[in-house]
Amino acid sequence: MPEQPGRRERKKAATRQKIADAALRLFLERGYDAVGIRDVAAEADVAVTTLFSHFAAKEALVFEQDQDVERRLTQAVTGRAPHEPLLPALRREIRALVRHCTSDAAAPVRRMVEGSPALREYEESMRLRHAESLATALAADPGLSRSVTACRALARFVIDAYALALGAADPETAVDEVFRMIEAAWEAA
Repeated sequence: MPEQPGRRERKKAATRQKIADAALRLFLERGYDAVGIRDVAAEADVAVTTLFSHFAAKEALVFEQDQDVERRLTQAVTGRAPHEPLLPALRREIRALVRHCTSDAAAPVRRMVEGSPALREYEESMRLRHAESLATALAADPGLSRSVTACRALARFVIDAYALALGAADPETAVDEVFRMIEAAWEAA
């Protein structure tokens, strides 16, 4: 059974969530570019330094689940059953992420991201970081016995499947289509 977080960790998580919620509310009400860091800190009733102790940049406030997404992607590799095939596990996780990000509830945030060059650029750098973390998990898997280059390529393709699906008319079909190509390339490698 996982260990429960202590009081300090719970308070930090609550403060982080309060800041993220305040930021999202302001961004959606006023527009991303119209809201400053001081506005978010005031709305969350925290000091600017407290905000920056939880979020490295204004853009990170929009992608507050970034670390969880990265953890889920690597967990799809490291947490799968011993004889579970790799690519179906990754496809399942990408489909879940795409389903979440294309839901009606996420639509206002997606529109905000798509409408902001700063957020699109941040999202792209975030995806590259996720690909590197995923590649590291793949390369460390003793059952795969693939080169670092092959692991990095697979990780990039998986992350690109997610990105391509977000812009598709039928996101889940797009994930399946891209994964068929990924599977063929992975088998050929």
